[in-house]
Amino acid sequence: MQFRDLQMKQCRHVWAYATIVIATLSQVALMPVLNGSNAYSEMYIGGQIGTTFFGDNNKLTRVDLTDLGGPPGSTLTPPGSMSGRDLASSLVLGGKIGYYFPQVPWFGLELETFYSTPHIEQQSTRVSIIPGSILNGVGPVAGGETVSGFSGDHFRVITVAPFNLMLRYHKTRFQPYVGIGPAIFLARVQTTLSGFEGTQNSTRVGLNVKFGGEYFFTRHISGFGEIRYNYTTLNFDANDAGAFGFKAIYNPVIFSFGVNYHF
Repeated sequence: MQFRDLQMKQCRHVWAYATIVIATLSQVALMPVLNGSNAYSEMYIGGQIGTTFFGDNNKLTRVDLTDLGGPPGSTLTPPGSMSGRDLASSLVLGGKIGYYFPQVPWFGLELETFYSTPHIEQQSTRVSIIPGSILNGVGPVAGGETVSGFSGDHFRVITVAPFNLMLRYHKTRFQPYVGIGPAIFLARVQTTLSGFEGTQNSTRVGLNVKFGGEYFFTRHISGFGEIRYNYTTLNFDANDAGAFGFKAIYNPVIFSFGVNYHF
């Protein structure tokens, strides 16, 4: 009887030890799976460099002539129209900071800002004013259509996207992603034509959309490339030097690449 009790105690000890060993081995084996979302750090900062694309997207479109200038406030009702104003291709410089949530590793938030100078090129421009339009302070104007050569102007845009909603595939070293969110566009035109020198500013809210791919070289260092589409309507008032006021759609396509550091 004592021998049987001893055997039963030994069996219980063996089963207890076996359970502990199996649980420990199972935990070790499952750690890569359970912690897969933390294979790489979730907070990151990065820098980027790129360029605006050529083509129809690299211009100011649907341009409305809203103010004939000299002095400001000489508004035109209804506004006249101008042909699209071509923009030069521009270098784009920027930075970003972002965070992916460990509980939902495919979803995150990102703040980014970038700077570009897509200067307005010298070009022939069509200007149309509807006959009978009212010029504030003057009255009805004859109107008509003309084509004239316009000088080029300096054009600078600072874009701040305060919170992009980011979606990614996070289970491999290469991680494709998409992002969308609002953006604030701080634009400035500096007129270069002699006698009309001056600046005009416009701050507007618009859209920032992008898709790209990121590759992790190490746990902390990754490289990325992305294509971005922006959309906003800029509104420039006339200035004291006589530069006309206008409203236009700004919708560039931008390609950029860069490096992220993950904490």
